[in-house]
Amino acid sequence: MDKALVLEFVQQTQPDAWAKLEAHYSASAEDTFFTQLAKALKDRGLLDVLRQGIKIVPGIQFALYYFQPASSLEPKRVAEYEANILSVMKEVAYSCREGKGHDNRIDIVLFVNGLPVATLEAKNLLTGTTFKHAEKQYREDRSPAGEPLLTFKRGALVHFAFDEDNCSMTTRLANGKTHFLPFNRGRDGGAGNPDIDGEFRVAYLYRSGTDAGVGGKAVFSREVLLDVIGRFMLLEASGKQETLIFPRFQQLDAVRKLSAHAQAFGPGHNYLIQHSAGSGKSNTIGWLAHHAINLHNADDEPVFNTVVIVTDRVILDRQLQDTVAQFEQTQGVVKKIDGTSRQLKEAIAKGARIIITTIQKFSTDHLKALSGQGGRTFAVIVDEAHSSQSGKSAQAMTDALTREAGSSDEIEDLIAAYQKSRGPQPNISFFAFTATPRNVTLERFGTQGEDGLPHPFHLYSMRQAIEEGFILDVLQHYSTYSAYYQLEKAIEDDPRLSSRKGQQRVARYANLHETAISQKAEIIVEHFRRHVQPMLNGQAKAMIVTSSREHALRYYFGIRDYLKQQGYSDLKALVAFSGELTHNGETFTEAALNGFSETELRGRFDGFKKDGTPYPETYQLLIVAEKYQTGFDQPKLCAMYVDRKLAGLQAVQTLSRLNRTYSATVGPGKDATDILDFRNTIEEIQDAFRPYYEVTALEANSDPNLVYDLEGRLFKFGYLDRAEIERFAQTFYQGKLGVTDRARLEGLVRAAVQRFEADDDEGRQEEFRQLLKSYMRFYSFIAQVMALEDTGLEKLYSYGAWLVRLLPNREVPPDIEITDDMLKLQAFKTEKQEEGSASLGVGETAALYAITEFGAKPYTEDEQKELSEIVRAFNDRHGTDFSEEDMLRFERVNRDLLSDDMTAMLRNNPPDVVYGAFAQAFFQGAIQMFQKDNEMRNIVMTDPDAREKATRHFFNRALREVHEGAAS
Repeated sequence: MDKALVLEFVQQTQPDAWAKLEAHYSASAEDTFFTQLAKALKDRGLLDVLRQGIKIVPGIQFALYYFQPASSLEPKRVAEYEANILSVMKEVAYSCREGKGHDNRIDIVLFVNGLPVATLEAKNLLTGTTFKHAEKQYREDRSPAGEPLLTFKRGALVHFAFDEDNCSMTTRLANGKTHFLPFNRGRDGGAGNPDIDGEFRVAYLYRSGTDAGVGGKAVFSREVLLDVIGRFMLLEASGKQETLIFPRFQQLDAVRKLSAHAQAFGPGHNYLIQHSAGSGKSNTIGWLAHHAINLHNADDEPVFNTVVIVTDRVILDRQLQDTVAQFEQTQGVVKKIDGTSRQLKEAIAKGARIIITTIQKFSTDHLKALSGQGGRTFAVIVDEAHSSQSGKSAQAMTDALTREAGSSDEIEDLIAAYQKSRGPQPNISFFAFTATPRNVTLERFGTQGEDGLPHPFHLYSMRQAIEEGFILDVLQHYSTYSAYYQLEKAIEDDPRLSSRKGQQRVARYANLHETAISQKAEIIVEHFRRHVQPMLNGQAKAMIVTSSREHALRYYFGIRDYLKQQGYSDLKALVAFSGELTHNGETFTEAALNGFSETELRGRFDGFKKDGTPYPETYQLLIVAEKYQTGFDQPKLCAMYVDRKLAGLQAVQTLSRLNRTYSATVGPGKDATDILDFRNTIEEIQDAFRPYYEVTALEANSDPNLVYDLEGRLFKFGYLDRAEIERFAQTFYQGKLGVTDRARLEGLVRAAVQRFEADDDEGRQEEFRQLLKSYMRFYSFIAQVMALEDTGLEKLYSYGAWLVRLLPNREVPPDIEITDDMLKLQAFKTEKQEEGSASLGVGETAALYAITEFGAKPYTEDEQKELSEIVRAFNDRHGTDFSEEDMLRFERVNRDLLSDDMTAMLRNNPPDVVYGAFAQAFFQGAIQMFQKDNEMRNIVMTDPDAREKATRHFFNRALREVHEGAAS
């Protein structure tokens, strides 16, 4: 340390404390101070000493660093902050050990109040040395043993290696095991740094200006460096392992740029942060939340009264909760809402500073009663914006944060206010995080550029994350296979097989055939044993992605049988699917096949319990249909075997399960992945990745006038009556609805249903259904983006929400079942087609398409079974005695539940997690449906077994409908 500067800071800023120290210790005061300071540094670490200071008997408190105050309302705090002394020293001798010669000097050391916070080793490209040589020097010549400056926690907080073009950093020197992270700005969507006029590319470290630094400020500037020490750096503990977190450049840049913009322009703005997987999103969100809540404008007023962090996970992301809470410097600032919606309402009403909650909690009756928030300001941080901000829960959140007590009794005024609440709100700023923004996400949250199109406010691209080594390029090793099969009819021509549906069933029959599965199982197992199993010291895992639950089950049997035939006792497979499946007359569940409950699967597949102890059995292969294709983070996944069609965002999210890096405790870590694909071509997969590889762009803005096109097309069918919609609105918007009101509304809507049912043209009926759903989705989206100022559109939307629920289901024919009696698989052959790299190159991107038109198909065949088959199968399996009429009413309950919010919950959460929420909603819906049917209501309320069977049946149907809809 620089003792002279330490003394200067302490004596000038805390003269009374120093006088007390001298009075108590007289001539030994200085020695006592430095002795206690050295002890505190050794015991607690530099970061804690800077933030908390030290105490010396008799109760003398010394501060070693002053935080930047949130406002200038307290001049004393401002003066203290300005008294911090920043200094720099070149060629710092850090060791007196003999024999080290010149090697005991660090090129540059940065000090705060005389305490060393950063060391820098600089290299010169002209002499043939680079930042990699500086890294090597730290590893080989900068041993931390016995060196206070280099010792983890006790010494400098961070160590930088840089040359004129690139920079890296580490917070822990560990000789040859020292791990450096890139600390670069990014160049043209990839790694590296951009050119800076008249300066080196690393000038952002030391030069402030519009084209350099963090939001125009140099990283080592007074403002940024003190901010990093005070509000960014974090000591993270996991068991006995401690990690000192220093923000990566894109994290620091994003938080400071977002904060600066919000501080300058106030609330009421949207920000899209496109940060790739591997960007450290949880930390970025935590830092942003704490910065946002401390922002003050030029008048020293808070910019935001409350920060709300929302996710669509039913069980809050524990890492996100813990990360945000770790930055809490004042007890009680962070409120984690992991209880009921009543808890959320109380937190908002009482003005909690930072709230972490799920999006679904906003759509409850408790939040509907909340008002008086329109005068307060909110920063809403959205985790995974492409899924969290669709549907009624998102609208309910906006309502809760803007609602005021009504001031008008005019229905038109109320409707206009309700419509306005859908759009941008002057008291709410949205900070939306996603790695893969959809077209609607860009339009909803993007920042308009000079080209008039929306763009991300901040970018850390997939390409940059790959090039910097934070995630792996999953397309680097990609092989495709094609299947060829020859079928022979075992019966005379069946006209049912000539349709498109029949052709699909024939293909499905071939793909599910035991011969096809066994051939692919052999390819998968032998590839895994030869190329994957040796990785990660034998801990490597693989995922087999199938096209359906039945496909997954067949694969499980195929893999199991092949392993048994070959005597491969060192490989075991698990299977994941929801509900029950029947195969060869026998019923199977995931838990029964695996030998443990669904909730244990993640840990069992990983091989280790939460306390770090290993399970007795290890599993290498996980066979999935829809479960675990998204939201499943297993860094030991090294290979994927794909036997289903993938496209667009689903392809990116599924294959990205492989991109996590992993450092093995013994031997080399995970540095590559392997994909074998039986159903897609390399070109198709590349097309799916292109929009998200660098910055995601939009080809054009959606045309808001399409909402009038949809409105006009809906009225042309003759089912809708404007007078009925008007009368519906007069009742619907008057306030809280009673039983009589609901009956009146349903009567008005049923008039349209009757006209719909009187039409014998099933094609027109199906076209109307699809157009009505398109209107509901597009209006909900476009009303969020801009002010429409047309209450007629809002009335049609509210009316349509009821009409969608009351329209009868399509009458569909039964499935075409292909059996061995109808077809024989004469021959089946799988051949490798393509092998090599599918990686994208620089600039290989594609823009997303805007919403430009709405297609509506006439009546076509569907995958669902006829109602009579459902009833018969349910009663036969469960021993119940439900009628078709009962099942129809249950179907309506299920249909009513599948709003955008419930659909998002089912799609984004494991079934075992979301089942409880579904079951509760299904029970409430059933009670409401059967309120006039005492017998049926009694069965629902008093027979838990029958209720559980019905709930589980319709839960599984809902899961299939949601996931099949996502894949289409």
